[in-house]
Order: sequence, then C-alpha cells, then structure tokens
Amino acid sequence: MADGLNRFLGDTPGRTIVKLIVVSLIVGFVMSIFGLDPMDLLEGIRFFIIDLWYTGFDALGRVGQYLLIGATIVIPAFILLRLFASRS
Repeated sequence: MADGLNRFLGDTPGRTIVKLIVVSLIVGFVMSIFGLDPMDLLEGIRFFIIDLWYTGFDALGRVGQYLLIGATIVIPAFILLRLFASRS
C-alpha cells in the first residue's frame, strides 16, 4: 500500500507535502508581485471559454455560408459533368 502511494506521489508523503508547500509559497510570492489573484485567473479562464464558445459558433456560421456559396457553383457543374460523361 505505501509503495503504491509513494509511486503515485513520486516520493514519500511527508517530502511531497514539504515540496508542495515550498512551491506554493514561491508561486504565491510571484503572483503577488505581478498583482495576480486566483479569482482573477479563474475569471480570465471563464471569459476565455465563453469567448471561444461564441467565436467558435460564429466561425461555423461563416463556414456554412462558404459551403452554400461554393455549392451553388460546384453542384450544377458536377451534374453537368456527369451528364456529359454518361453520353460518351
């Protein structure tokens, strides 16, 4: 059991906790220097996903328009080519 836990954590639980505390202090210090707040980061991620959602559907709408415009030329040309190919 302990061997599996050590393998999962990469080290003993005590050493892993100490490493996480040290890294958390360093990251917290750097974030406070740059004026970053965890809630600001979460809001930024949320707004990024919302913008991506709306932009993605807008892009799909443009693709649909391009498909219809292209189909007005390609489909009749395809039908004409198939008709002329079947006569020869």
